[in-house]
Amino acid sequence: MQNEGLKRYHRQILLEELGLEGQQKLQKCAVLIIGAGGLGCPLLFYLAGAGIGKIGVMDGDLVEESNLHRQVIFQQQDIGKNKASTAVERLNLLNPTLHLQAFPFHISTENAAQCMADYDLIIDGSDNFPTRYLVNDACVSLGKALVFGSIFRFEGQVSVFNHQGGPNYRDCYPEAPANEDSPNCGESGVIGPLPGIVGSMMANEAIKVICGFGDGLSGKLLIFNALNNDMQLYNIQSENQDQQTPKPSKKKAIVYEEIFPSEVLEWKENKVEFCLIDVREAFEFEEQNIGGIHISLYDLEARIDELPFQSKLVFCCTSGAKSRMATKIVGPKRTEELFVVSLLKQ
Repeated sequence: MQNEGLKRYHRQILLEELGLEGQQKLQKCAVLIIGAGGLGCPLLFYLAGAGIGKIGVMDGDLVEESNLHRQVIFQQQDIGKNKASTAVERLNLLNPTLHLQAFPFHISTENAAQCMADYDLIIDGSDNFPTRYLVNDACVSLGKALVFGSIFRFEGQVSVFNHQGGPNYRDCYPEAPANEDSPNCGESGVIGPLPGIVGSMMANEAIKVICGFGDGLSGKLLIFNALNNDMQLYNIQSENQDQQTPKPSKKKAIVYEEIFPSEVLEWKENKVEFCLIDVREAFEFEEQNIGGIHISLYDLEARIDELPFQSKLVFCCTSGAKSRMATKIVGPKRTEELFVVSLLKQ
């Protein structure tokens, strides 16, 4: 590495955990970012600044004015331009020493394997479930590690999947919710700094994966709440780990059923015995209350003993995502039937 390069990366080379050897690993690595939106923008800035040797950017969307409050790589004059191509132009101004490649189209089953082939690490900053499952399945098929992030209103999630035998996205979320149950930022909103926070976390995880230092998020799901600065870390168990690790007894499968809010009302009218737990945040519970008790997802593990025995447990949230996570927290420790209710599902 030339002296000019050493000067550019001097502050991170000073870190004992990274050093010159780590910087060389970054320079030799090729990273493909899926999505140049809210998460992709901070990701791209920090990975280009860190000296990732080859960066691919894939996004078929055009820049819109509503993007500008959070997608900080774009400017007013970029409205109407392709995001991937525009992002590459901007990154080249930041660090012209890198090999940058724009994929000005969306990922698909037809192009996923070909586009990913020349990249060592994949980062998913997309905003929809079909893309997340497609990217995950392609990474599993190709044996590539995946850094994942998502945002919704005030909440962000980060994890590392398919890394050194660790779990993949489907181990965390086995099935995608129906289209009508999976809102995006355009429908539900998002506070501007949140994608910057989560995207920076994803960039940090990518650098740790590439250089091999620190305690990474493989096998863990980090959930950050921007409303109260709460941060929770959940363990993810993969099917492969179940098969490879001896267990004294067979692990109980976590089974839940997704139902409509109308079914909950029918149960109430018919006096069916069940316990409704709303796992949203307090302000959401106050805005739309369909009954039951309120226990935030972030407090659920500590308050499991408050849940009644010998009755059905029904978890309620806006989209169903938090409720499905709640079943994973409660499922291994309880024997009652578990149900998931999405308030968006009518």
